[in-house]
Amino acid sequence: MIAKKLIKDLFFRQKKAQKAIRKTGAEGMLLTTDVNIYYMTGLVFNGYYYLPVDDDPLLFVKRPGGLAGERLFSIRKPEQIPDIFAANGWELPENALLEMDEISYNEYMRLQNIFHFKKTDNATTFMRRIRTVKTPWEIEQLRTSADRHAATYARIPDCYRPGMTDLRFQAEIEHRMRLNGSIGVFRAFGPNMNIFMGSVLAGENAATPSPHDFALGGGGQTAFCPIGANGTVLKEGMTVMVDMAGNFTDYLTDMTRVYSIGMLPEAAYCAHCISQEIQDAVEVMAKPGVACADLYNRAYAIVKKAGLADCFMGMRQQAKFVGHGIGLEINEPPVFTPRSGEILEENMTFALEPKFVIPQVGAVGIENSFLVTCTGIEKLTTFREDIIPLD
Repeated sequence: MIAKKLIKDLFFRQKKAQKAIRKTGAEGMLLTTDVNIYYMTGLVFNGYYYLPVDDDPLLFVKRPGGLAGERLFSIRKPEQIPDIFAANGWELPENALLEMDEISYNEYMRLQNIFHFKKTDNATTFMRRIRTVKTPWEIEQLRTSADRHAATYARIPDCYRPGMTDLRFQAEIEHRMRLNGSIGVFRAFGPNMNIFMGSVLAGENAATPSPHDFALGGGGQTAFCPIGANGTVLKEGMTVMVDMAGNFTDYLTDMTRVYSIGMLPEAAYCAHCISQEIQDAVEVMAKPGVACADLYNRAYAIVKKAGLADCFMGMRQQAKFVGHGIGLEINEPPVFTPRSGEILEENMTFALEPKFVIPQVGAVGIENSFLVTCTGIEKLTTFREDIIPLD
């Protein structure tokens, strides 16, 4: 039953992509990155996927061996593709979409020399836009991931031992996530985004700036991966923010909860309540047709009124967004920024993450994954949202 659902879903995605390709004036689209190939085929292979604007797709597979299909061809190198076209009486496209933001310059020039394109457009932005609105099968995968995500977070207090470091605490959380079925891959779009499974920020480490384009930073373990947990010893009076990617299926949910060791200053609890107020306001306001910039500005108006602008989304370095799309990658469109031109559509999925950093205490706030419905939004990651005591 699941296989039949996926086949039906893949056919829908193909027709959706072809309709969009037709609007660009291109004859087809050539994909080679794993995320886009998976989206169009339901599997990952090393090679090329070509979708003509008005015909069935062609798969040119280097690895793995043994795959078979009517329009699947085993190749050693892309230079063999023109001969396959000629042998089947097909004409090579002169105008095509290529993943220009992801393939290297050498790869682009190699494909140009093979196909002799007269015109190319960017398939990277094209596919990210296509993937933004989820299909019924994708929504099922996200629901499953969200349920397992929440179930794992419920067991996080069991991971805590007095005197442990944030790194040991995170390792215990990762262990439980893997036992619950997490694939363990934190899949993000863009360079300089390497992180392992997610982030745990304890105490003042939450205020440490990072080169990563995440809501909050953290010093990390090494200079090569300066993000997240850094060996901070968990102590009385600090918060521990857990922001782990919920990839319990091939689709990622995003969820943050805050845990405390002992009692916190009143300022921490007040700021956390403002995060919940922001979420409540967005839940009332968000629906198809609403501008993402308007949602950010509504959130920021609440922050300013509360007098917390200096610690919103960081301190020494503040992120300029409060939400982002989720799916096969953790950072898909749309993005909730003050200048975003994106509009919510039905069946988009996104994470909302209003967060604050309280000096000498740590980070507070929440993050949940949502589905845009025909009338509003539905929360997918349902789990208690207060500051949860570890001890």
